[in-house]
Formats: sequence, C-alpha cells, structure tokens
Amino acid sequence: MPTAAQPTLQYEDAQIRVTRWDFEPGTATGHHFHAHDYVVVPVTDGLIRALTLDGSGTDSVLKAGQSYTRPAGGAHDVVNIGDAHLAFVELELKHTAPTAPPA
Repeated sequence: MPTAAQPTLQYEDAQIRVTRWDFEPGTATGHHFHAHDYVVVPVTDGLIRALTLDGSGTDSVLKAGQSYTRPAGGAHDVVNIGDAHLAFVELELKHTAPTAPPA
C-alpha cells in the first residue's frame, strides 16, 4: 500500500489549477501550504484528518458532490482516516492574491 496520496494534475492555466487526489486508507498528502483560495469537490464519501504542524488535527466527513471552500493560508497534512478509498478534486484559484507560508 502506498504511504502517500496520489495527485493527478487535470488542468492548469494562469487562473486555476485542478488536481484530483486519490487516497488509500491511511495515506496522506504530506504537509503543505495553500497560497491561494481553493475549492474541494469530494468524488467519494470519506473521512479525513487535517493535521497542523503542532500535531493537532481536525476530522471532517466528506460527502460525494458536497463541495466546500477554504481561504489561502492554511498549512496541513491531509490523511484518509477512513477504511475505504477516498478521492476529491481540488481547484486552486490562482487569481487570488498569494499568501506567504507561516514563519
């Protein structure tokens, strides 16, 4: 089983980057920072945990087709804590002003 979630770049231009993320149970994105606002479109139902640098986490239930947005500036590692394959599409809105990572 892979230890890392698998990103697939689906489209990119000056305004937007569209990436599909596929997670087997227990896999993670790795710690990363969001420089732009973004939209997440779950493809499957699932359960994720977003871990911050200090190790604290927030669990979220994803429902296929129920999109949500997040502002730029977030830094986390996303882990599939469910027992099934999980997938979502992430749309990074590159036209929003980039935010610097936390110091």
